[in-house]
Amino acid sequence: MHGEHIGELKKWAAEIAKSGTAGDDVSWRHAAELIGKHFSVHTHEVAVLGLTPDERFLRFLTPDNLRPVGKLPLSSTSSLAVRTVRDQRPEIINHFSVVPHASVFEGVPINDSQRSEAIQKIMSAPVIVGKKAVGVAQVSRKGASSSEAGPDFTPAQLRDLKAIADILAPCIVLSSTPTPV
Repeated sequence: MHGEHIGELKKWAAEIAKSGTAGDDVSWRHAAELIGKHFSVHTHEVAVLGLTPDERFLRFLTPDNLRPVGKLPLSSTSSLAVRTVRDQRPEIINHFSVVPHASVFEGVPINDSQRSEAIQKIMSAPVIVGKKAVGVAQVSRKGASSSEAGPDFTPAQLRDLKAIADILAPCIVLSSTPTPV
């Protein structure tokens, strides 16, 4: 893995970890922008999810429009993110639109003026601390069709995403810590 964007992501993660910023105070937008640039995807095609403090759900840390929408129960049988946490295994699916999956989040508009498109291709990597999965990093390609979404993801890109997930691990742990009242 190389690139100026990953170097900047490492700096961002180190600053978050050093500051001890917890809970919803962590701003994930910059991380999503850097990850998006590394994989040549839009920021809204990058998702990072972390375990809730009770460890029963995954919640979106980014993109911002999905943070308030809901959580994924770890009991889900149709969620790629949940499967990634459960199996602790990275995965590429370059035909995601035909795979049965929880698609409720794909219907959430990107912003007030832009509707979301279907995910056609996706990579998913667990974020692991010690021997425990604490979250998931995902990069997708959206579009009206597979060909419009762009090129297939490669094994080398999946290795990069796993390395990025490792970089994000301390930040996800902090984001899973409740903010003191």
